[in-house]
Amino acid sequence: MRRPGLAASLIALASLLAPDHPSAAKPPTLTGLFPAGAQRGKAVTVKMSGTFDHWPPKCQVEGNGVWAEPAQEKGVLSVLVTEDAAPGVRWLRIHDQDGATSLRPFLVGAIPEAAEDEPNDDPRKPQKIEGPVTLNGRLAKPGDVDGFAIELKAGAILTADLEAARRLGSPMDGVLQVVSADGFVLEQNDDDGGFDPRIVFTAPADGAYTVRIFAFPATPDSSIRFSGGDAYIYRLTLTTGGFVDHAFPLAVSNEGPAQVAAAGPNVGDATLAVPPGEAGERLAIAHRSLPGAAEVRRVAGPTAVEAEPNGPAEPQPLADLASVSGRIDPPGDRDAYRIALKKGDTRVFRLESRSFGLPLDAVLAVLDADGKPLAEDDDAGSSKDPTLKFTAAADGEFRVVVRDLHGRGGPRFAYLLSVVQPAPDFSLTLAADVFETTPGKETKVAVTIDRRDGFAGEIELRAEGLPAGVEAKPVLSKPGDDSAKAATLEIRAVADAPAGPFRIVGRPAGDGTGERIARAKIAGFEVETDRPWLTILPAPKP
Repeated sequence: MRRPGLAASLIALASLLAPDHPSAAKPPTLTGLFPAGAQRGKAVTVKMSGTFDHWPPKCQVEGNGVWAEPAQEKGVLSVLVTEDAAPGVRWLRIHDQDGATSLRPFLVGAIPEAAEDEPNDDPRKPQKIEGPVTLNGRLAKPGDVDGFAIELKAGAILTADLEAARRLGSPMDGVLQVVSADGFVLEQNDDDGGFDPRIVFTAPADGAYTVRIFAFPATPDSSIRFSGGDAYIYRLTLTTGGFVDHAFPLAVSNEGPAQVAAAGPNVGDATLAVPPGEAGERLAIAHRSLPGAAEVRRVAGPTAVEAEPNGPAEPQPLADLASVSGRIDPPGDRDAYRIALKKGDTRVFRLESRSFGLPLDAVLAVLDADGKPLAEDDDAGSSKDPTLKFTAAADGEFRVVVRDLHGRGGPRFAYLLSVVQPAPDFSLTLAADVFETTPGKETKVAVTIDRRDGFAGEIELRAEGLPAGVEAKPVLSKPGDDSAKAATLEIRAVADAPAGPFRIVGRPAGDGTGERIARAKIAGFEVETDRPWLTILPAPKP
């Protein structure tokens, strides 16, 4: 016999346990895109890894020239890269009524692309390809080895470049090999400028050569075999033509248009245009028809280029507050610069190379005029590039010397050395790049404040670019109390509003000049964004 009282109680309990809004599913997650890029002027179908409870969601692309929309099939995007799209990285985000994913990279290439064709792990049956080409592949399972066969003429220079960990976030420590037709390994590279290898190989004779790729986990584990899995996505560029490894010089003045030389195998006299940017900004640049990529820094002060000979016995003059581009070439090279300082002058000598994707493991030293060492640095904090803060104990001329820790050198061992005068300043950091709020409720956005070189003023923090119907009162970070190093903004949605990016901006209280924008690290990458995403969830049911 049914008991209506019990049934009613169960129904009431279920209503209490039900979610506040119908979209109780978790926010979408996006862990990978395959293929992870496309040639400009092409349309591709991209499969997404992740969870998507509501289909179709919406797709946001950071950057120009790439259009993406969900296809009818769940987990699939239709992506169009326009013909005029500049080669380089775009960032994609999936969002729906329950939230948004973090950003994932999609690369625009300059040369034809092809897909890896399994099975290609039998060394006797590699996938045959014709260059130049960028191959989109995946080491799909532990022990997977992908092979690609290419015909080369004697003397041909083949560049094999793997993009996986650094630009795609793949959890792999890749290895590249060039193998002869009879199975001998002719060249191997495993860590060119991090986890992603590159080989520049000169063919000793006409014939077929195989480029092999396999990987170990980027985070070592107890396994003793090659690693693989769904996340082991890569892009392998093979070309006997030009390949842009880096730009030179590595810095240009912030005033007006600029051109720099492309550096790399077979690039000839190719040049790269540097777009406008703020002083101090690092800008990604690329050639429209050559694979590869580079970065250049815009600077406010004078710029120079190393002029050999400039060893410790013949140091090159260096203007105060200047930036100089140089190379440690040949192996064992030491570059020296002389700079005049007054007693009490404090300068920061900052060297950048590894952060440009170059192999120099730099050591930076300051010596007096007689060659006596006064200060030295190899790696600054978590950076693989050195920085020295130096105060002159007396008037005089000082020498700044650059070398490789292991005595290596070559055309790729380029660096940018900058002389900076410390000044009170601050930076702002967010712990996440995705936030959610609900109408009628407040969402707290914590901002970490790094005050440097004696900055002791108040900082007004504001949320800007919020959707209509969303507001946040500005807050003050005051020296001497808890808000000096951390402050919290409260975002409140007063009505339903569309999702979208916003910014947290900090300005010194008073004149409001010298604003700084809060940045959040993109999960899995050494890249930051200053455009976090805000989702306004549906209002709870009454």
